[in-house]
Amino acid sequence: MAIYLDSAIASEAELAQKMGWVKGITTNPTLLATSELSPEETLKTLVTLTSGPLFYQLTASDFQGMVKEGQTARDIIGDRTILKVPATPIGFEVVAHLSPDIPCSVTAIYSAAQAAVAKEAGAKMAIAYVNRATRLLGDGIALVRSMADILKGSDVEILAASIKSPEEAAASLQAGAHHLTLPLAMLRAISSHELSQQTVEEFNHKGIGLTLS
Repeated sequence: MAIYLDSAIASEAELAQKMGWVKGITTNPTLLATSELSPEETLKTLVTLTSGPLFYQLTASDFQGMVKEGQTARDIIGDRTILKVPATPIGFEVVAHLSPDIPCSVTAIYSAAQAAVAKEAGAKMAIAYVNRATRLLGDGIALVRSMADILKGSDVEILAASIKSPEEAAASLQAGAHHLTLPLAMLRAISSHELSQQTVEEFNHKGIGLTLS
């Protein structure tokens, strides 16, 4: 399992890097639009702030344009590139074309059937927008579960995105997701609990430890 930062802001990537347990960074066009830098400069900066993969989502709409954009992203990011390719008919063609050379994930999957196509096209990961799927389909966790059933026994891993609470994060993993990508606020939320803090304070109030000089 890996947990990724979902952001294109360098200062957030720096904070995530200091956490020590965040394994990479995912971006998308909306997140890149929040950066003060150009997409190219943002990617160049972000790749220096993680030792793991950096995900880039294709925005071109035609086959040749998507292939060229994917190759350009790999040239910028290097061998830690994972492309996010939309779950569309052309997108699946692009995955089949690029996946032998560049690791690809299929993003915006809303059905188990699309997950099956992603597997056959050679994708490394299948991405589910959990909370958005709940709003649009009624049950995003059920989507993850159905994807996991379809992908069982394959090398394709499920990345759960659009997570709005620690409970939703845990439920996604319990349903079969292999990885999570979360904004900085959610990374902080899943690593804390008010009872944990209360327990620590009780131990420190009643107990003793080493005296540091």
